Amino acid sequence: MKTLADLGDLKGRKVLVRCDLNVPLDGTTITDDGRIKASLPTLTKLRDAGARIVVLAHLGRPKGEPKPEFSLAPAAARLGELLGTEVKLAADTVGEDAQKLAGELADGDVLVCENVRFEPGETSKVDEERAALAEKYAALVGPDGAFVSDGFGVVHRKQASVYDIAKLLPAAAGTLVENEVTKLGQLTDDPTRPFVVVLGGAKVSDKLTVIDNLLGVADTLVIGGGMVFTFLKAKGHEVGSSLLEEDQVDVVKGYLAKAEELGKQIVLPTDVVVAPEFKADAPASTVAADAMPTDQMGLDIGPESAKAFADVIRGSKSAFWNGPMGVFEMEAFAAGTKAVAQALTEMDGLSVVGGGDSASAVRHLGFADEAFGHISTGGGASLEFMEGKTLPGLSVLDSKEA
Repeated sequence: MKTLADLGDLKGRKVLVRCDLNVPLDGTTITDDGRIKASLPTLTKLRDAGARIVVLAHLGRPKGEPKPEFSLAPAAARLGELLGTEVKLAADTVGEDAQKLAGELADGDVLVCENVRFEPGETSKVDEERAALAEKYAALVGPDGAFVSDGFGVVHRKQASVYDIAKLLPAAAGTLVENEVTKLGQLTDDPTRPFVVVLGGAKVSDKLTVIDNLLGVADTLVIGGGMVFTFLKAKGHEVGSSLLEEDQVDVVKGYLAKAEELGKQIVLPTDVVVAPEFKADAPASTVAADAMPTDQMGLDIGPESAKAFADVIRGSKSAFWNGPMGVFEMEAFAAGTKAVAQALTEMDGLSVVGGGDSASAVRHLGFADEAFGHISTGGGASLEFMEGKTLPGLSVLDSKEA
């Protein structure tokens, strides 16, 4: 995969950088700026090299039309604060304002173009529509320009600012993407053992392929979150009104059998925190995982399970975690997720938090990013990488293809 070093001298050249500035907002207030901070090393390197930087990024799902609530204005302002320099925001993505401001850039300047998903061609399934938009992106930096892919959260998407643009300009991975591939690659290629994978989140169907792939790689799979109730059902247990994917029960039975055949361990909770309804102030109680009342729903793993999960993690040399153990946003159902996060900070080895809700959870619960070996910026992308899939935004940077 080509990296920044392959682009040569960048002084005075315009460089298009695909960042991931898709941060959570409360109105116009950023509630987690982790992704913006993750973009700083690449942007700083480019500024130090004298490049003239045009940032492309998205926020939310505006579905191909400009919508004020999805403006990148808050992200651009925060990026400027963190870089310690003025960062201008174009009023459009590839229109007159973007072209004008890109043309006025001096060495080390940074411009953010408005949300790429305001353009219908960005996410189009029609190759020609994406390619036409990519031509407009390339025009912002001119014939001597270059492209740097630094938004790992979107490299699993075949989109104009991720995939098609890399075919038009000299292209390379930024330091964020390079680091993501290195860290995740350590786990998929030759992990230090024991290698433990902790999976949670709402739906088991979202993680079927990763379970299938990692059963052949990991030594132990630890399962929590809403998806665990499909596993408990597959073992013949009552799950009350918990989240359940009935159509996946037989698939899960197959995974349990496969794990046994391979001599791998799938660790499930032995106790569950339940409540009669999905509410922060609902009366919570702890029950055995094989004795859930029919009128209760599971909203977290229980304290016994939290301790057992933590022990397994602390005993590992490599660990990958994707998906909370419970409804961590509600204090009564956050203990399981907190126990997993704490154990990851205490293990002697490489701990990787697989982005998405897991990254949000560790910050929400007060953990510092530096406490973990690596926090991925891409939830879906990190899962697909762990599944062994070919990610379009990475394959297009392959030096053999270029």
